[in-house]
Amino acid sequence: MKGMVKIYPGGTVALKGVDFAVREGEIHGLLGENGAGKTTLMEILYGTRSPTAGEIYVRGKKVDIRSPRDAMALGIGMVHQHFTLIPVFTALENIVLGDEPVKTAGVVNVEAARARVEELMDQTGLHVDLDVPVETLSTGERQRIEILKMLYRNAEILILDEPTAVLTPIEVEELFAFLKRMRDEGKTIVFITHKLREVKAITDRVTVLRRGKVVGTVNTEEVTMEDLARMMVGRKVLFKLEKRPREPEAPQLVVEDLWVRDDKGDYAVKGVSFEVKAGEIFGIAGVEGNGQTEMVEAITGLRKPERGRVLLAGKDVTGAKPHELYAMGLGHIPEDRHKRGIILDFTVVENSILGLQRLPPFMNKWGVLQEKVVRDWAKKVVDRFEIDTPGIDALASSLSGGNQQKLIVGREIMKDPKVVVAAQPTRGLDVAATEYIRKTLLAMRDEGRAVLLVSADLDEVLMLSDRVGVMYEGQLMGIVRPEEVTIEEIGLMMGGVKLEEIKGRVSR
Repeated sequence: MKGMVKIYPGGTVALKGVDFAVREGEIHGLLGENGAGKTTLMEILYGTRSPTAGEIYVRGKKVDIRSPRDAMALGIGMVHQHFTLIPVFTALENIVLGDEPVKTAGVVNVEAARARVEELMDQTGLHVDLDVPVETLSTGERQRIEILKMLYRNAEILILDEPTAVLTPIEVEELFAFLKRMRDEGKTIVFITHKLREVKAITDRVTVLRRGKVVGTVNTEEVTMEDLARMMVGRKVLFKLEKRPREPEAPQLVVEDLWVRDDKGDYAVKGVSFEVKAGEIFGIAGVEGNGQTEMVEAITGLRKPERGRVLLAGKDVTGAKPHELYAMGLGHIPEDRHKRGIILDFTVVENSILGLQRLPPFMNKWGVLQEKVVRDWAKKVVDRFEIDTPGIDALASSLSGGNQQKLIVGREIMKDPKVVVAAQPTRGLDVAATEYIRKTLLAMRDEGRAVLLVSADLDEVLMLSDRVGVMYEGQLMGIVRPEEVTIEEIGLMMGGVKLEEIKGRVSR
């Protein structure tokens, strides 16, 4: 790709003359902060966006890519960060859609399609239930379907946009092993990720973008994670934050014997009990899909628990509605910012008061929003939380992922909550935004708030938490202090071994 320029209507310049080249038979990392232009560059290569200027060459030949169909004809496939699946179709139907094998009479050859997909699943380790609607599957399972969909089409150049964001550590290992086999067979892979450890683990070379320009292309083995982070943001980034000693106070959130069913009617949470004290971060670790989502939804009023109790500041709030919980001092940073956190077609102003819009001083006694009060509030949120936006009247959809997350975090903290439930707060964020959100969580703790942190990032949980509960198949395997446990012991608990059994092994 030579001299790639992308200017959006309104004047936003996403790419400023980018040169980008990948070799046959390599895994090439593409790094940069949210909004640096990584996804835009790759969407141009895949034909879902058109460039303002620039040329593309594939195998030495200049090409004109105007649609994904053009890209696929050249052997280019892209797995998007946000899913492009049809919810009511099965996994099998989604994978083969548009490329179905047919029998002589024009009827889809379901048996042949299934055989080919099952072979792919065995090769990659990316197993899914092929016969249920994808809307009933977990986020991790849907991501696997997206990857299988492109591999099914025999892509020779495969673009992966944050492919591991919702995969378990074991699934990541299996995917990496498969990608390395693809590379060894001569295929080319562009790997977009915010996870510097993954860059070091899987890529041969890395190109770093910053604000629509190429900072440089380097051999992965010749640079450190600190070097890459500095290239991304232009300054040193703290990978390890200092956590000041603090004596926690009275419990602010208490969960007692909580049982919660999932959408299929099965128990996803089975008798979970813990408490979060003022002035502490209580972390929940575990592979995604072990009941964390359902537990958070029950605590925040989005799902009715089957039995058990939730207490907020000493009051029984089991089954209370979200707006009632907000009024009682609960803040919620949801795991899916687009589904639960913001409304993309609303402005920054409108998103800044979600959950507060019915309350004074924003709404007067006649039910009318006070425009000046609302706008002044939005400006405070933007200024205090350093949200990079063209203006408070800009649509939330125009913000980068990191700034969307800052908007959510800022809104929830500005509500002055006693308890903050933070679910996957840094998922999909670049290193600078991740550092900012983590510092903010520690600041909330130091201010005396109770923080429940639920994250699939084990490093994050261990670094920020004062105590950690490890979940497996809807149960807590134990509650530990990070400084008193090894990574291996946490790993055993994440795999279903209870803390008492681990201690028993050590004592023997």
